[in-house]
Amino acid sequence: MVVASGRSSRHVAAICDHLIADLKDEGFGNARVEGMETGDWVLIDTGDIIVHVFRPEIREFYNIEKMWAAPDLEEETLH
Repeated sequence: MVVASGRSSRHVAAICDHLIADLKDEGFGNARVEGMETGDWVLIDTGDIIVHVFRPEIREFYNIEKMWAAPDLEEETLH
């Protein structure tokens, strides 16, 4: 999984457009894409790799890095 941010909806869409074109040019085929209409959170599914590109506010709100992070062993032993 790759998580990235753009500065605005337009920037997020541009990052994704370039990534999708590069994937296609490198022979990785057509990725499935969700969220390009709004550009707040775009998900690109290449099959083996999932790419999330967010606007900063949306990335902070959903905080998916925390959801997928390894558990903090020190915190686990305290409970």
